[in-house]
Amino acid sequence: MLVATPIGNLGDISARAIETLAAADVICCEDTRRSRALLSALGIPGAGRLVSLHEHNEAARVPEVLRWVADGRTVAVVCDAGTPGISDPGSLLVAAAAAAGVAVSIVPGPSAIDAALVVSGLPTDRYCVEGFLPRRGPARRERLGAIGAEERTTVLLEAPGRLAATLDDLRQVCGPRGVVVARELTKLHEEVWRGDLATAADEFAAREVRGEIVVVLAGAARPGPASDIEVAAAVRARLEGGSGVRQAADEVAASLGVARRRAYQAALDVRAARD
Repeated sequence: MLVATPIGNLGDISARAIETLAAADVICCEDTRRSRALLSALGIPGAGRLVSLHEHNEAARVPEVLRWVADGRTVAVVCDAGTPGISDPGSLLVAAAAAAGVAVSIVPGPSAIDAALVVSGLPTDRYCVEGFLPRRGPARRERLGAIGAEERTTVLLEAPGRLAATLDDLRQVCGPRGVVVARELTKLHEEVWRGDLATAADEFAAREVRGEIVVVLAGAARPGPASDIEVAAAVRARLEGGSGVRQAADEVAASLGVARRRAYQAALDVRAARD
């Protein structure tokens, strides 16, 4: 059973989460020390029930967890904060359990990603979660390029020491786009900073940053409809390449996202002018 835990404010834990953690035979934790402190604050004994399950041992731990479930034990899975499996350990275990026909349930609750997204004021009807970017090299450049073209709102996670550099990289790739930096959500020093990427890069480069950080980035603006000149140029290129009027119209309509009848008429006009 996946159990969401507070991302900051202890009061955000649900009654069902408390009941589940109190009743579980085994509690798989990203960090047993942090989970032990949480249980202690909730008045729940943890002795003999906490085992580690983190990014470095999750794959190796999966068979053991499945055996515990097969033996009839109730297993709860938590991460350090928020919902396990979202940019935190848990997804490999869930996939393996599902493949083995083991029932998996969820005690929903706090999520830094969801919290930052809804408080950002940016569109939430379509969004994607990038998590942490690669730190350097071609993998980072590739991901940044994809974000630059992404029309949906993008949610990223970042460490305090890398925040300014990431904002500057995003500024170079995305240009003057809106961004929200959510820091220490639900905690005493919660901050929700709103502005554009250029201002954000300068702002966070000029001060020390601490705490958990979520960056919410506005999507790229959708390109406008193709102009008559663009449509004509596209069909001309295809006609000169040997395509017939119908084929040229079909190809241009598909590539530029325009109505076929518009592309077909443009092709007729281009052919008439050429003849």
